[in-house]
Amino acid sequence: MLLRLPTSVSEARQHLAEGAVPVGGATLVWAAWQRDGFPDLAMSLRNLPEANEIGRERLGAAVLLHRIDDRVPEVLHRAAAGVGTGAVRRAATVGGNIVGSTLRCLLPAALVLDARATVLGQDGVHDVDLVELIAKRPLLLSLSWRAPLASGYRKLPAEAGGPPPLVVAAAVGTDEDGHRRLRVAVRDGYEVLSEDTDGTADPARAVDALTRTALGSLPPEAREVVREQVTDVLDRAAGH
Repeated sequence: MLLRLPTSVSEARQHLAEGAVPVGGATLVWAAWQRDGFPDLAMSLRNLPEANEIGRERLGAAVLLHRIDDRVPEVLHRAAAGVGTGAVRRAATVGGNIVGSTLRCLLPAALVLDARATVLGQDGVHDVDLVELIAKRPLLLSLSWRAPLASGYRKLPAEAGGPPPLVVAAAVGTDEDGHRRLRVAVRDGYEVLSEDTDGTADPARAVDALTRTALGSLPPEAREVVREQVTDVLDRAAGH
C-alpha cells in the first residue's frame, strides 16, 4: 500500500482523483483491511495545514482527539476527551470519528454548535451541512461554527461491550440575525436526535418546548439529563 501525504489541497484533490482512500487515524479501518486486503493507494491529511487547525471557531479533520483542548468550545473538548481510551484518542482523528465511525461521538457536539463542514471532492472545496456530510461521506477537511455563549456535555457511564452510552450535548449561540438559539443533541443508542428552541427562554420553558419535539420520546432518565444540561447552559449564557 502506498500512502500519500499531501501538503496542499490541490495535491489532496489529485490523490483523490487517483483513487486514494482516506485513512484518518486508521483506528476504524485497520481491522477491515487486515481481513479484506489493503488498498493500493491511501491518503492521510496529517500534513495538510487546513486539516490541522484548532481554534475557537474551527477544527481540522486530521486533528488527533487527544490534541483537542480548551481552545475549542467546552462541548467539543469534553466530547473528544470522552472517546475511548487514551491510546485511541492519540490515534483517532476528528474526521474518522464523525465520518467513519458508527458511534460518531463528536457529532452531538458538532450539531449543537450548528457546525458546517468544509469538504473536498472531485469538483473542489465547498461547505456542506452535517446532514449531507453524514449521508454522502465526502472527504472532510474541517469543521467551523460560531463560538457559543455557553455549552455543555454529559456522557453517562456504560458497561463495556454493552449499548452505546447516552450522550447529551447543549449550547446557546446566536444565529445570523443575532437571535439566541438553544440547541440540544442526544445520542440514544446509535441514533442522534437534535432540536433547537428559543435561547432567551427560562430553563423550564425551554425544557417544555423541547419536550414537544422528538426529544419528548426519550426515556425519563435521558429527559432528566436534558433538563439538567439545558438549565446549566441557559444559566451560564444569561451572563453574556
